[in-house]
Amino acid sequence: MRIVLVGPPGAGKGTQAALLAENLGIPHISTGDLFRANIRQGTELGRRAQEYMREGRLVPDEVTIGMAADRMAAPDAEGGFLLDGFPRNLFQAEALDKLLGETGIALDAVLDLEVPEDEVVRRIAGRRICREDSGHVFHTEYSRPRAEGVCDVCGGELYQREDDQEDTVRKRLEVYHRETEPIIGHYRRQDLVVTIPALGAVPEVTRRALGALPHRTV
Repeated sequence: MRIVLVGPPGAGKGTQAALLAENLGIPHISTGDLFRANIRQGTELGRRAQEYMREGRLVPDEVTIGMAADRMAAPDAEGGFLLDGFPRNLFQAEALDKLLGETGIALDAVLDLEVPEDEVVRRIAGRRICREDSGHVFHTEYSRPRAEGVCDVCGGELYQREDDQEDTVRKRLEVYHRETEPIIGHYRRQDLVVTIPALGAVPEVTRRALGALPHRTV
């Protein structure tokens, strides 16, 4: 099964992608993992990506597309894959269509994790991270530490990342609506989109997603 997972920041894509890929027995291919693997292995694409990242610039679409194409061609992806964070815009979606068409395969579904915007802000802006190497994560509403501002595990100081501040979260959502959300319409025209309500417990969201996939019963 070949799946694209989409959704706004804070929708739980990373968590759901790992669980869905495990349940389906297919590799979870995330953009972050692609960058890290190519940089670690010293590939040409990795070197190009690292140059842009060092300068604080976005990695060009063609580099990301090249990494994704190489990864999807790996032996463990012959039976399918789950793409997380790719495609991130319409150009990449069209490139993926072309790439899959050239290899004679097609996507089975595009899972759209739906979360109200206020909930996205609440989820992200409430996160607190331990400053120590452990990096344990807490939340002001959903997973409070026993003592405010102190990590339950190691006693380190908890802080809010700059990226998690409300103003920044809302700007990230604007970018998502402008750049990534159009791919949902693109895939809806291909009758591939399945919208999954992503509120509720993690296992329940996973069950909904698995149950909504074509030709599968749970």
